[in-house]
Amino acid sequence: MEVVKPSQLTISLVLVALLLLSGCSQTGIYTKNYFHPWKRASGSVPSPSGAHRDADYYVVQKGETLYSIAWQHGYDTRQLASWNGIKPPYTIFPLQKIRLTPPPQVVQRSNPAPIRRNRSYRPAPVTPTLPSQNQDNEKLVWYWPSSGRLLTTFSHTDAGRKGIDIGGRLGQPVRAAAAGKVVYSGNGLRGYGNLIIVKHNEEYFSAYAHNKKNLVKENQTVKARQQIADMGKSGTKTVQLHFEIRRDGKPVNPLRYLPKH
Repeated sequence: MEVVKPSQLTISLVLVALLLLSGCSQTGIYTKNYFHPWKRASGSVPSPSGAHRDADYYVVQKGETLYSIAWQHGYDTRQLASWNGIKPPYTIFPLQKIRLTPPPQVVQRSNPAPIRRNRSYRPAPVTPTLPSQNQDNEKLVWYWPSSGRLLTTFSHTDAGRKGIDIGGRLGQPVRAAAAGKVVYSGNGLRGYGNLIIVKHNEEYFSAYAHNKKNLVKENQTVKARQQIADMGKSGTKTVQLHFEIRRDGKPVNPLRYLPKH
């Protein structure tokens, strides 16, 4: 009986089929179109700051606030609140899904009714409006959050330099750079250690990272130059204060706001 040997073409087709089956069996990193910070394969996904824009949602973890999530992902808190239908005081809960992209816009299919112009119409007189938020922002007076040598300056191009680093001694006072309200006090943001975020108004926020100990709690009102933390090295190798100022959710150079030494 003659034995039929498989041809080279048949062997090649079998190998290709095996490779395709092995590729389809790999587990996906993102599930159900949202990003969960604690459910990602080790070493295979970049940090949340780099990966969040590929996902539509973020899952709230215990201790997080809408302000800290906006800070972590580089958004204005009001923007996230608007996308998610969250009203002040922006209360959120663990395991809640926060949309990180604008919701789909509703297309108006019906044609608007034609406008009938009245020739006798006269425009109403314009009444003075209340002072704008920008005018309130101009009243902010900034102070240095701590004394010490400037270790690192701000950079628009380096993602790791969103603020300035001030060197000092362990336990040195860290003070509020301007009056405001504490909207985050914790250590849930990767790379910041013990962190405090202060809201000064609807436009300006400041952050104080790597503290040895936070001395203020969320929703606490603080005065300018009030001590809010002890300088430390949580989340870093050297004793320092990492200080940031953000305007409408975007990092700005603190040296443009702080007084000259």
